[in-house]
Amino acid sequence: MKTINTSTMRSNAIKVLGLLAATAVFTSCDNDDDISAENEEEVITTVEYTLTSTTDATNVVVFTSVDADGEGPLAPVETVTGTLMASTVYDGSIKFLNELESPAEDITVEVAEEADEHEVFYIDSITDLTVAKVDTDANGNSLGLDTTFTTGAAGTGTLTIVLRHEPLKPNDGTLLNAGGGETDVQVEFDLDVQ
Repeated sequence: MKTINTSTMRSNAIKVLGLLAATAVFTSCDNDDDISAENEEEVITTVEYTLTSTTDATNVVVFTSVDADGEGPLAPVETVTGTLMASTVYDGSIKFLNELESPAEDITVEVAEEADEHEVFYIDSITDLTVAKVDTDANGNSLGLDTTFTTGAAGTGTLTIVLRHEPLKPNDGTLLNAGGGETDVQVEFDLDVQ
């Protein structure tokens, strides 16, 4: 009759379990450095909305917002150059930049390439003013990089511009109806139509 040494069996069992546990730990770990940051939120430091009168190419109005430290504690600086004239139609184009990079990175290119995932919204507080988006994504939904900006009577108010990532599409062109997604950038300008 053979005797079995139970202490040797326990010792071997513990070694085998330890080896299995170590194998599981080392084979289950991934290298997190290989994970790509697809669609990572972009830093947008500068928004530039340029309006050019359709009847007078010298009548140019530029709305600029510069956030020199990106998402840091400094507030953005908004400026408006030029004069918005009453009862005038303007062609508008918007540009988004990351000027923390050198040279500056044109985020507008990415927005255009991923048009189905973005939309620019224009919200104004002047009743007699309209901003119509004239460009679309591949599905025929509004994008808003190019606009027709039409003034009515003289007046003052505000213009808020919002770049939304992954809004609900199609929508009625308003931010309220485009629920979902995230705001990439939002800026507000004073309007003075003369």
